[in-house]
Amino acid sequence: MTRHATIRKAVFPVAGLGTRFLPATKAQPKEMLPLVDKPIIQYGVEEALASGVDNIILVTGRGKNAIEDHFDVNIELETFLEARGKTAQLEEIRKISNLINFSYVRQGEPLGLGHAVLVTQGLIGHEPFAVILGDDVIDANPPALRQMIAVYEELQGPVIAVERVPTEEVSAYGILDAEPIRPGVHRIVDLVEKPAVAEAPSNLAIIGRYVLTPDIFPELEATQSDRTGEIQLTNGLRSLLQKRPLYALEIDGVRHDTGNKLGFLRAVVYFALRRPDLAGPFREYLSSIDLENKLKLR
Repeated sequence: MTRHATIRKAVFPVAGLGTRFLPATKAQPKEMLPLVDKPIIQYGVEEALASGVDNIILVTGRGKNAIEDHFDVNIELETFLEARGKTAQLEEIRKISNLINFSYVRQGEPLGLGHAVLVTQGLIGHEPFAVILGDDVIDANPPALRQMIAVYEELQGPVIAVERVPTEEVSAYGILDAEPIRPGVHRIVDLVEKPAVAEAPSNLAIIGRYVLTPDIFPELEATQSDRTGEIQLTNGLRSLLQKRPLYALEIDGVRHDTGNKLGFLRAVVYFALRRPDLAGPFREYLSSIDLENKLKLR
């Protein structure tokens, strides 16, 4: 069997309006909200880099210039930090810009995840690629995308990241009907977008990571918009499934959905407690909170 090329490119759809976080996102992209001291999107970009993927394609829209600026070189800031001897901070801001190639394509208007993937066709060409949804921040070792690439290289087909969710939450996700190959790895039988609880074929929910092959593009071009006017990636994958096997991988790691306020807050706490310089005093602060007597501030 001829083996596919390895994954060199990752698509980040970032054209959404971030309305769930208004008014904070009125003048700044949702993807730039910080988890401790790093914007949400940087966690995904660092995951891609740690997985061996160093070409990042950002699908942007109006008002997203801050994302481009964040990953660009800032000579004035670098000169300032260098003059002040702040070498650790200097290395931190240079790290991503120096190691990754960034490309940008405008989506025009947010017409769904399928459309966001479709507009990258000219930059992807005829090679396999990853799609990373920045809202899903996954703490995993090896990185989530690296786990998926390993399955892709083994099974020679598209791989979708999944997570088992409580039954009552299945209607919020794309859900798989799948047959197990081995623990954590499945061959997909069908994909259902946000089914009713009683109609869900399983509790295997699609989360924000995909390893795709370029034959997804003709399927997306042929996919009709749904009732909201969006082209859904799930529908394109269902069409592709009629022509080739698709696979699913349960990621070994901790996932946070930062696309909603509660998930975002949980992620902030989680990553703060993962920081050696913050964990002790922050845990002490959390234990000092008394909800009945408001806050016992120290």
